[in-house]
Amino acid sequence: MLKGNKGEWSEVYVLLRLLADGKIYAADSELNKLEDIYFPIIKIIREETKGEIKEYTAGEMISIYINGSKVKELPATEFESESGNLLNEINSKDSKGAFSVESTQNFMDKILCYKLSAPATDKSDITVKIVDVNTGYSPTVGFSIKSELGSSPTLLNAGKTTNFIYKIVHNYPDLIREANEIYKVSGGKNHTDVRGRINKIIKENGTLEYRKMNNQVFEDNLVLIDSNMDKIIAETLLYFYKDGISNCNEMVEKLEQENPMNYGNVNAYRYKFKKFLTAVALGMKPATVWDGLDEATGGYIVVTKEGNVLAYHIYNRNYFEEYLLSNTKYETASTSRHDFGEVYSENGEDFIKLNLQVRFR
Repeated sequence: MLKGNKGEWSEVYVLLRLLADGKIYAADSELNKLEDIYFPIIKIIREETKGEIKEYTAGEMISIYINGSKVKELPATEFESESGNLLNEINSKDSKGAFSVESTQNFMDKILCYKLSAPATDKSDITVKIVDVNTGYSPTVGFSIKSELGSSPTLLNAGKTTNFIYKIVHNYPDLIREANEIYKVSGGKNHTDVRGRINKIIKENGTLEYRKMNNQVFEDNLVLIDSNMDKIIAETLLYFYKDGISNCNEMVEKLEQENPMNYGNVNAYRYKFKKFLTAVALGMKPATVWDGLDEATGGYIVVTKEGNVLAYHIYNRNYFEEYLLSNTKYETASTSRHDFGEVYSENGEDFIKLNLQVRFR
């Protein structure tokens, strides 16, 4: 039996629901359905195994093609009823862990669909040929899928690649030893208390100066968005670990108040930060050289708590950027796994690494 978590089953739900509806509705910045903006679907394309292209053409009858040859057709009403059944199953399960859905798997077998989700390397979770009602053009585009049915997914996953390095300027001889002794206890175990250590540095009149990123590729990718992007994010990490601000929209408000880059127009922070979140959402990965192009060429599909399947497309990009800014936050990842939070010395100077991870909230 196929097993998957709520997010993975949501990808199958999107496939069934879109074929049942025959169109994707757009959303505004608050995830409300825009009744008058939608994209009719011509077909959905899946390549579960290399070289075997499956196409599901939308209509009252869904025709299934493998490598251009028609092999089957089923009424759209069957997709409608199975999508409703799957939604109920997803909603009835605990939020964590993998589970199977027998009736949906039987239906998947019937429609020659044998995998829950797209290969992990691909930022697009579903490929759709849509009718662009603005131009009459019919592009084939990839969408990323985010589901509100399960636990909040990460937007940017932590790694050693997402560490930012700060120089600690201070005159306190015991700072390294005393700072590195600060832990918080949880579940009977010691965990590195990054905030506690930052507070200690500040208490001893130390200051943190951003030096560089741990990973040159990620730094270069950020420079593609804006030449100061790494410096701006380095400031926000201090707001997170020092001031306890986690929501991205509040980060931007603090940037506008503090104006660390001395911009003449502080709207620059909001503009640049939205571009950063959007780049990550649509394909930029920290450890991979990025060309500035969107991998998810269509945009983002969100499965709402009610089971609506709504899209942020390139045309309503402003709505999408606002949605990302209003619905994401920073969080602390594992210090041991990602190697940050320790004060260390190098060539007679002291440093600390702080880590960036962004999650939907």
